[in-house]
Amino acid sequence: MRVNVTEVRSILTRTTGYLKTVTSHSLQPYRGCSYGNALCGIGCYVRHNRWITRGQPWGSFLEVRSNAAAVYREQYERESGWARRQDRSRGRFSVFLASSTDPFVPQERQHGISRRVLETMVELPPDELVVQTHSPRVIDYLELYEALRKRCALRVHLSIESDRDGLPGLPPPAASVAHRFEAAAELKRAGVRVVITVSPLLPIERPEDFFRRVARAADAVVIDHFIEGDGSQDGARTRATVLPTVMESVLPGCTALDYRDRMVAVARRILPGKVGVSVSGFGGTFC
Repeated sequence: MRVNVTEVRSILTRTTGYLKTVTSHSLQPYRGCSYGNALCGIGCYVRHNRWITRGQPWGSFLEVRSNAAAVYREQYERESGWARRQDRSRGRFSVFLASSTDPFVPQERQHGISRRVLETMVELPPDELVVQTHSPRVIDYLELYEALRKRCALRVHLSIESDRDGLPGLPPPAASVAHRFEAAAELKRAGVRVVITVSPLLPIERPEDFFRRVARAADAVVIDHFIEGDGSQDGARTRATVLPTVMESVLPGCTALDYRDRMVAVARRILPGKVGVSVSGFGGTFC
């Protein structure tokens, strides 16, 4: 993997498309993702985004945005003011960290970009912060979440797509299911609001047991199928990858949207009032 340290002129991006109803802004401490060649990277919608990949294979590069925290500070007044003036249902300055790369890639321990961004947010908080990750490394910053949750509405979204630790013929996940559940439970014990994001929904072997496990480790769950979740018509981006074929070989019918609906029904029996579906769930709507 090629790692390049650089500076950027802007770090807060006003959301469009899928995220527009979720938060006012997204923030990417890195461009590219060290997990691009793991299981989560196979169906990752970002691999199709030419503006982000710039002709490079997904999983082959990482851009370290060394001045991300300083630029957040510079943009804070303008962008928070813009967000609060908008005719939005919430009218708040809200940040999704992060939508196109994981904020807790292994290189974070060396460079600390996400840490410095979170430290700056303690001083200059958004109204709402959604931290999205596949990595149990999210627990490295418990003391910062303690400070942040006193200053803003904080949710940590931790992706656990299935109870399986892999699919045949595909690379393993960046972290085991067990390690991710352990991280979720530790966050919850620390008083952080935790949402398990089952995204993209992969074949689940024992749905009832899986969602009971979710109920113990988290405050809520979001279930998101690639058909409505990858930002393309009928899941065309994901269908262009090998992921749907492998999914069908494991559990026939799981690539249809009604499979998501069946899993939602199971989840709602076990977590009543705590189940979000697709984009509304990412936005914090649960029922």
